[in-house]
Amino acid sequence: MTQPVTFVHITDLHVGNPAVADDHLYSDTTTTLRAILADVKRVEPRPSFILATGDLTNRGDPGSFMQLKALMAEADLGVPVIYTLGNHDTRPGFYSVMLEQAEDLDRPYDHATVIDGIHIVAIDTSTPFRVGGHFEPGQLDWLEAELNRHPDLPKLIAMHHPPALDRGHPELEWESLSFADTDRLQALLAGRNVIGIMCGHMHLDRVSQWHGIPVVVGIGHHAATDVLNLHDSFRMLAGASFAVGTIRPSGLTVCFVQQPADRREIKSYGSLTEMAALIRQYEATAAINGAAAE
Repeated sequence: MTQPVTFVHITDLHVGNPAVADDHLYSDTTTTLRAILADVKRVEPRPSFILATGDLTNRGDPGSFMQLKALMAEADLGVPVIYTLGNHDTRPGFYSVMLEQAEDLDRPYDHATVIDGIHIVAIDTSTPFRVGGHFEPGQLDWLEAELNRHPDLPKLIAMHHPPALDRGHPELEWESLSFADTDRLQALLAGRNVIGIMCGHMHLDRVSQWHGIPVVVGIGHHAATDVLNLHDSFRMLAGASFAVGTIRPSGLTVCFVQQPADRREIKSYGSLTEMAALIRQYEATAAINGAAAE
């Protein structure tokens, strides 16, 4: 790579099915996605690709993915869109609608490509009935094999859940990739030419230096985490953003493009302890309902 490469990062789209009422959809994500995609088309120089890092839909049902597919087609972006899956998505919904695939609908959506000299590796951290991120057996073997390809190219990793940063609050492990898988990922990436990891899930704009690798998290399109109150509560505010990335021989630069918002509170979950209890209850109920449906 000798010339800068521009790309766009969108995440946590939370697109809903317009035909179905959803009490857990707290903002008009269809309108937000349309506005953000209109802004994306104004980015100069033109992006080489777009990363969409999970929670593409709010419910993961085929109807929501049909809405997403229609919105992306309507925008007519003209550049490749690279998707990863989040905890709000379902693999069967994504495969059947976005890829028009009828078989092998439960496997992790791991894939990679090279665009303008950048080796982009997308790995699925979603796990059915879990909020936090996990790798399934075989995924890290796939990742290692993929990282060994194109050894001369810089690598950009896309996944929904960011690596865990803080081990002091194990009850908040749901906010990230699991602690164990974070350690496995660190060992696997050590010494490799990884220029960045692009993530979502946490609904805030954040850049971390994680063992020498920039980890970028975006607010997304649904709601913004109230960072000023994270010490004792979990509140969601009106807000949305996307990011414009530039890759140079010197490394990665990211600029966040915030959408107009009044930052009013749109949902509050109480204390972080209460939030953790709600997560456990949700996962238990989802597992029971999922098993009953099989």
